Amino acid sequence: MSVINWSVAARVASRLAGSHPLEDSYHIGLLARQAPGIVEQAAGLVEAETGLSWKGKPTVAVVTRADWATANIQSFGRMLAPAEQKLRGKGGPGIGRRLMSRLLGAEVGALVGVLSKRVLGQYELVLPSGDGDAGDTVMFVGANVLGMERQHEFRPDEFRFWVALHECTHRLQFTGVPWLRAYFFGLVEGLVETADPEPGRMQRIADEMRSAARAGRPLVDEAGLLGVLATPEQRALLNRVQALMSVLEGHGHVVMDRIGARRLVTQDRMSRVLKLRRKDPRTAAFFRLTGLEMKMKQYEMGERFILDVERTAGFSALDAVWESPDHLPSLDEIRAPRQWLERVG
Repeated sequence: MSVINWSVAARVASRLAGSHPLEDSYHIGLLARQAPGIVEQAAGLVEAETGLSWKGKPTVAVVTRADWATANIQSFGRMLAPAEQKLRGKGGPGIGRRLMSRLLGAEVGALVGVLSKRVLGQYELVLPSGDGDAGDTVMFVGANVLGMERQHEFRPDEFRFWVALHECTHRLQFTGVPWLRAYFFGLVEGLVETADPEPGRMQRIADEMRSAARAGRPLVDEAGLLGVLATPEQRALLNRVQALMSVLEGHGHVVMDRIGARRLVTQDRMSRVLKLRRKDPRTAAFFRLTGLEMKMKQYEMGERFILDVERTAGFSALDAVWESPDHLPSLDEIRAPRQWLERVG
């Protein structure tokens, strides 16, 4: 029996994702016809901007919210399968274990279902498809893209191109930097390897939460519940994952804004709206609880790191990031970019 009931997760995610009136309209069909050309155009500009090499030709897909949710549930299931295999024989049998598996499935499904209503695009190499397929796909969540265009009266041609710039930058990062994909999955595997149940975990968590309360720190910090439950070893790995994603997200955001500023009339307004959207107080508690607050901060922290390095040493200094895993900045260095510059010379 799986530790997480993935069938329940998929059903809950799909139900919460729901449908959108635009998903059955000709507008989606038009976006689907335009999307490959938009990605091709964006790819050339991103390649020239970053100096990274665009290799191969990705699949370009316009998907529904439910499709996106289902695809991500399946990918999470494959990614976490080794951890589940380790933990499968370590819990008690019977009704309690089945109930816990269903509850965890419902929680994962609810998280993905909520996210499906917000995400605009995704590069899928990070969450590969099955049977050894690398999942080299640039996705647009059609209803969310169209919904943002209508809600904020964006120019469709500019907004779609702008979203494509961000996802094409992520594809270049993972295909143009030879070691990056293996490094990312190595971090994931490290988290899996440390997934053994920890004796005295609940006492440790209680002690840490009391210490946080005495110091006036939040009981659940930006790493969310995952951070609370993590062992010190897992925390160190999570910090490395967060540092990597901050660099990737910040780099992607700077590149899309820089190209957009030269080519798109509405670039400034689109950028302001999306930054305000990430800071929406109505979702702040949800993001803190789940750990997605760090995801929101990744854009801000990473963008500040990229721009600070550029101001100090020029944009070409960032090429050092892609030379080897040893040159990736730590979380502390992202907050103090001069320390990173001094370390990598």
